[in-house]
Amino acid sequence: MGVAKYAINGSSFVGAFVSITENYAFTGRNLTKSSKAILDEVLGIKRIEFSVMGFDMIGIFAKANSNGIVFSNMIEDSELEAYKKFGLDIGISVLESGLNAIGNNILANDRIALVNPEYSKEEINSIAETLDVEAIPISIGGFKTVGANNILTNKGMVINNRCTEEEKEHIDGITGFESSTATANLGSVNIGLSAVANSKGLVVGDETTGFELARMMDALDIK
Repeated sequence: MGVAKYAINGSSFVGAFVSITENYAFTGRNLTKSSKAILDEVLGIKRIEFSVMGFDMIGIFAKANSNGIVFSNMIEDSELEAYKKFGLDIGISVLESGLNAIGNNILANDRIALVNPEYSKEEINSIAETLDVEAIPISIGGFKTVGANNILTNKGMVINNRCTEEEKEHIDGITGFESSTATANLGSVNIGLSAVANSKGLVVGDETTGFELARMMDALDIK
């Protein structure tokens, strides 16, 4: 457990492949052995492997916390049944929404969810119920895709560097964290797609600089 710079299946956008909680990493089935080993070692999790519409990009098509998991409506019935066979004791829902890149549009830990403000009231209520948290519609740094552009764990938060100081103060008040702004992968604002983190560890894209990594580690309280 700790920190690693890595490319999952050759991609520096590691967050596209994983939806992470404190105890589980939801991933596709086709990750390399080395990718699986890195996730296990750094994040201290058990991997749960399945697909959505045949794709391995679970980080885009699902969002989970310790209480539940929200799937994109792109998941096929057979894939949902395959997931259910793992028998995990957490909530499950399939969000019927045109904003079906779930991981890009929801940012959550075990206490709160920040969601794309274009979700309907009914969709926001469904997210809140499944994850068993308060769900707050918000944009951050001009991005409604809060999951793709920010990182939130039970120990801290990293915000994309287009966020204003006023926005940051507001978000810190909501989450209770002293967040830090950062980029990843040599200046990308897509920090949520560039990293996978829980309270135990952080895996970032292999193009991330030492300065970017240090900012993330400090904000997420990872030693």
